[in-house]
Amino acid sequence: MTPLRNLFAIALLLVATRTLAADLNCKGPSNVEQFKYSWRLRGGLSWVAGLVFPTSGVGEMKTTFPKDGERLIDSSLLLTSKVPGFYAYETQIDETSQKTMMTYHGYAWKNKSRKERTSFDYAHHAALTHKETPEKQWDRTDPLPPVQLHDILTAIYYLRQNAPTIHGPIPTNIFSDGELYPVILKPADRRVFNIAGQNVGALGFEIVDAPGGRKWPGGVKVWISEDARRIPFRIEIQQSMASLQLELTSVESCAFMQASK
Repeated sequence: MTPLRNLFAIALLLVATRTLAADLNCKGPSNVEQFKYSWRLRGGLSWVAGLVFPTSGVGEMKTTFPKDGERLIDSSLLLTSKVPGFYAYETQIDETSQKTMMTYHGYAWKNKSRKERTSFDYAHHAALTHKETPEKQWDRTDPLPPVQLHDILTAIYYLRQNAPTIHGPIPTNIFSDGELYPVILKPADRRVFNIAGQNVGALGFEIVDAPGGRKWPGGVKVWISEDARRIPFRIEIQQSMASLQLELTSVESCAFMQASK
């Protein structure tokens, strides 16, 4: 591609991105990306989970990109419902190395709650975990395995960054509930979603258990828009008894993530 054609292609990409951002009525800080969702529990045993947890509500996925002089990307997924309480995921990513620096998940519904945060000390090859329940709290330190690792949010972030170049299975590891599980990231079916009156194609991806290692009791599916924004239109987080399905309802803040071409 000639330099002139290259500049023309970049200009078209920027115009398309700005037009989509305007159509979505984005607002908020320039370094924040924020998506709003509706969610519900699905699956054959969701009624059992519904005896303890709410079965529907609203969600928010928020990513704060570092400003000048900072290096950490903060990402979170917060789920709430009419019943007082929450279910939350949080993570921190080193912008330069793309390493997962911290992972957190917690919930509080009625009189039940649990929080777990793990920080990864790569210099000392250690994973530092703090857990809390209403009855007690405790800490533990484990050796940090010399392998690539993600949590659910950093895995979704990776898929968004690299969506057009993922054409086959990619082995990696998911850190969940204090344990490391070998998994596979792989393409799934393509679908079309509507946002702000526009039909946008979306590439599907799955995160599934890898055979031969410790079996991961979870799973993730996500459909990511084919345009430059890489919007996660639908997210399904599979758990032991049911799955959480999140459907995009609006885009609130439009920071533009640094995605691959």
